[in-house]
Amino acid sequence: MQLIVLWDVDHTLVDNAGVSKEIYAGAFKALAGRDAELPAPTEGRTDRAIMHEMFVRHGLPVPGWASAQRVLEEAGRGREEDLRRRGRVLPGVQEGLKALAADPEICSSVLTGNIAANARVKLRAFGLDDLLDMAVGGYGEDSEDRACLVDAARSRIHAAYGVALTMPTVLIGDTPRDVQAAHDAGARCVAVASGIHSMAELSAAGADFVVPDLTDTEGLLAHLRAAAA
Repeated sequence: MQLIVLWDVDHTLVDNAGVSKEIYAGAFKALAGRDAELPAPTEGRTDRAIMHEMFVRHGLPVPGWASAQRVLEEAGRGREEDLRRRGRVLPGVQEGLKALAADPEICSSVLTGNIAANARVKLRAFGLDDLLDMAVGGYGEDSEDRACLVDAARSRIHAAYGVALTMPTVLIGDTPRDVQAAHDAGARCVAVASGIHSMAELSAAGADFVVPDLTDTEGLLAHLRAAAA
């Protein structure tokens, strides 16, 4: 193994078509006892940060994380059919994931603000979970700080495979927070303009490589292999 590749989930691998917002709204209502008046502030934040900010913005006491994680998991459970009906896999994703899964020199996992349970729901809905090493990813329950998720994933990969914690690592994501998390953790970032941010915005954020989408599988692989060299 020579390279770690960590994929963001929402708007990088899949379009969740608003299901994420519904999960956060459901979790908020379960904890607060009333509907949220303001939408969940997502865009690259972790679930810890999202839930914390939702309660602060509503002027309510922030619940303990154990309770928040439990209701997030309950709100996400069984949403696969909604995701399949309303959402979609983004262009080039299946081809890219299959290519990385077939390369024994690459550990391909996830780096997502979602808690692990909900990341699995979203990826399982489209049959993508079997193309990723989900057991060693970085997830929203690991920290409020997205950069810390990189170290969480590295530690899991080290424990599972005995590889060095300093192994070259590339994040693939669609927001400036992905770029910042990568650089804060000493990793590189491939930014994909598949979300709300343009190629120019992602480049200005400092992404090492920017693509409009993931349809150029060979180009992506070439860049990743260069990162491992």
